[in-house]
Amino acid sequence: MPSFLCVTCRASFEVAQAALDKYPGWQPKYCRLHQPRRRTGVRGAGRGGRGGAARSRTLREENLTLAEVLARYDGGPACGVFTDGSAVPNPGPGGWGVVWVEEGRIVSQARGHEPDTTNNRMELRALVEAFRMLPADADTDVLSDSRLCVDTITRWAPAWERAGWKRKTGPIRNLDLVRELLAGYRAHPACRLRWTAAHAGGRWNEYADSLATAWMRPTL
Repeated sequence: MPSFLCVTCRASFEVAQAALDKYPGWQPKYCRLHQPRRRTGVRGAGRGGRGGAARSRTLREENLTLAEVLARYDGGPACGVFTDGSAVPNPGPGGWGVVWVEEGRIVSQARGHEPDTTNNRMELRALVEAFRMLPADADTDVLSDSRLCVDTITRWAPAWERAGWKRKTGPIRNLDLVRELLAGYRAHPACRLRWTAAHAGGRWNEYADSLATAWMRPTL
């Protein structure tokens, strides 16, 4: 089935071809978890006859420039290495972004683009580049909004390695990047690889997202 990227959580989801054929030109934007809910009721309906509370809320992908992110967001941690990656559609063209921040000041940043990739590969590539950016004695948090990537490295990859890079459930996807990332993670023993929520108002998580999607915009 055709796959799409949820504009809210950035996860990949599939839609049956029959549904797409039924609505020509429809471009699905939300996974099932984040479908805008249509609320019903009479509260607020008397204001100009609009029924404001009954209208659905529409969520939009911002795709902000770096300057717009800095102007709009100021929450979240002020230190750490923030990473993000995406592919639109998934699979399809994609990008990754990394920003290293100390006390709210950018120490370094990087981004990249691939014409044919997947969301997970870009998330992994961003983490690989994050550890490349750091000196061996760095002591900081490395943050990703991909729980899958964080769990892969901190929970599962060491066991796969001991088993000869095999697992009972089948081949390990993106093994080249998993192995490279595990080596980078081990080479920085004082760094913590941690998950962070996507699009929760954190300035530097949004900044990394902007770097990852810069290939889609005329302005960085």
